[in-house]
Amino acid sequence: MSAAEATPPLVLSGVRIADFSRLLPGPWCTQMLADLGAEVIKIEQPGVGDFGRHNTPSYKRDGVYYNSVNRNKRSIALDLGRDDGREVAHRLFGWADVVVESFRVGVAAKLGVDYAAAKGINKSVIYCSLTGFGQDGPLAPIPGHDLVIQAATGLMGVALDQEPVPPPPEFQTGDYAAAAMAAIGILAAIMRRQQTGEGCFLDLSLYDSVVAMSNIAMTGAMARLAGHSGKPKMEVWGGNPRYNTYLTRDERPIAVSLLEKKIWDEFCHLTGHDELIHEEEDWADRHTSHGERAGLYRDAISKYCAGHTRDELMEKLTAIGVPVCPIYTPDEALASEHMAVRGLVEFVDHPAEGRIPQLVNPLAKAGLTDTRRRPAPGLGENGDEVLAELDYSEEERERLRETGVIES
Repeated sequence: MSAAEATPPLVLSGVRIADFSRLLPGPWCTQMLADLGAEVIKIEQPGVGDFGRHNTPSYKRDGVYYNSVNRNKRSIALDLGRDDGREVAHRLFGWADVVVESFRVGVAAKLGVDYAAAKGINKSVIYCSLTGFGQDGPLAPIPGHDLVIQAATGLMGVALDQEPVPPPPEFQTGDYAAAAMAAIGILAAIMRRQQTGEGCFLDLSLYDSVVAMSNIAMTGAMARLAGHSGKPKMEVWGGNPRYNTYLTRDERPIAVSLLEKKIWDEFCHLTGHDELIHEEEDWADRHTSHGERAGLYRDAISKYCAGHTRDELMEKLTAIGVPVCPIYTPDEALASEHMAVRGLVEFVDHPAEGRIPQLVNPLAKAGLTDTRRRPAPGLGENGDEVLAELDYSEEERERLRETGVIES
């Protein structure tokens, strides 16, 4: 038996996806599905393409970010503002099992590529619309940028008593929450279609996805909504000295997570602060501010960290399983030993960019993802072959190229 025969097929082999999305949520979602074996055709605007191509920093041609969310796809540059372009899109609807788009509310309908158009051509199509705030509601017209999503969901407002004007978040929670929810929704819809033969419309928003994942941030508000005080609040936003950040002797930041009583007691024994062990502490104290004891805890942790270098602290505390970690820069994280052991970065050869790194799908270890890692496509580089697969003749393809309906 050959190696190819011995390798089981990827779970989404044979699934076809027409991807009209751009920037982050849609492309990350469809890259995940492509990693799982789906065939993804990326439909882009001629001349500009996915706006993510232009986000800095860049390799030789396109943005690093663009290359990180568009592997294992093919690209066609298609003018949806023209009748001939829409006709190509409609053929893609007939070809596709799944359609993903991230237009602002109403734009897909204006372009003739909305769910109604897709379902009219392919009644079992699974159509996923990714927007900032959903298809309805007072905020629906607002473009879905992550910052405003995190603001409107309450996620950024959990610690306004400590920080009246929060800085922009360092992680694009809304984008990735929606991307992950879209991937889950599409997989569930595919399974249901196998059972019933029916397609569906997925109205997925960044807003809804963040709210669904904000159960910790919403604990106080939900308690008050049910008629309770919401106090003491679950404290994971800087008010808990045992779940916080500190500086070491060499002025390098570290993250300290001493939540459980057992871990806290071990830390106290190690640092000679047995007097800070509180025998009455129980599980309800884990995520609180620790009240009047907070200042003592903070002072002891701060002084201990300030008395050691970062590397000294890591050596001592990792040896006994205390969760303290350096706050790495992205460069340090990529170069770390743990990153290497886990195999989370690999290099691929890109025809335009040269040898570039990729962040490895964490499902690869289970044998669930494509290991070929085809690099992100150039703008429209697969246009002619896609048209041929949609049964356009050579003469028709030439006409579409000459009239600028497609760019290749």
